[in-house]
Amino acid sequence: MGNLNLAADSNPDICVWSRLKQEAAAYATKELALSSLLHATILDQENLGSALVNHLAEKLATPDLSTLKLRKVLAEAIEADPTIVEYAAKDLLAVKERDPACTSFLQAFLYFKGFMAIQTFRLSHALYNSGRDLFAFHLQNRASEQFGVDINPAARIGHGIMLDHATGFVMGETAVIGHDCSILHGVTLGGTGNLDEDRHPKVGNKVLIGANAAVLGNIKIGDGAKIAAGSVVLKAVPANCTVAGVPAKPVGGPCCGNPASSMDQTFENQALGEAK
Repeated sequence: MGNLNLAADSNPDICVWSRLKQEAAAYATKELALSSLLHATILDQENLGSALVNHLAEKLATPDLSTLKLRKVLAEAIEADPTIVEYAAKDLLAVKERDPACTSFLQAFLYFKGFMAIQTFRLSHALYNSGRDLFAFHLQNRASEQFGVDINPAARIGHGIMLDHATGFVMGETAVIGHDCSILHGVTLGGTGNLDEDRHPKVGNKVLIGANAAVLGNIKIGDGAKIAAGSVVLKAVPANCTVAGVPAKPVGGPCCGNPASSMDQTFENQALGEAK
């Protein structure tokens, strides 16, 4: 696969945008019933940023906050933080590279709610940092209603994120996710108390977190770690370590350097390595 080569490009958003337009043009002639949607969402837009603003405004608008008004605010968020577009491109690259169910950039952009939820967070985070906290919380609420994902706008998330299936993902106010992580549905990055302090997990780079895992408290998850589905993590996890269980404990030997990319959620290779 050549997609990750695009990620190394100095302008990944331009490369991804070019691919999106090519795919949209092909489907506009193949699926005539979707032609108007594809033109409005992709082909009639100037760049990836404007396409993102238009698409999310359509998804998140309400009778009390029109699509037109929402487009204006989302565009202001990108103006406040231009890295939103670059990060969105890297997120799309991550989804296309890691998810075998993803057939195109267009499919992920239009229909993958994990991708849309992360981009909504990025916009809310920019507004939050600009002092527009109430609007940021509004976007958090709409993302929860529309995508089943609840991310506090004060949290911090790196680029190259794949939030697979997404339903039920929760991320608290002081939680942090590094770059190039893969996270499945039902994951909670939560706190363990109600004091106004740094109380949420700090997830490193290239971490894989399985479905329905809960990571609780101000603990560090090291780079390249793997957390098994259904685990409850209450203590720090070293880099390149796999943990599983309730409460989670190390299992097998060291995992590969980038489990988020391989998406391998088994322990077989690690157990064999430890036996040798």
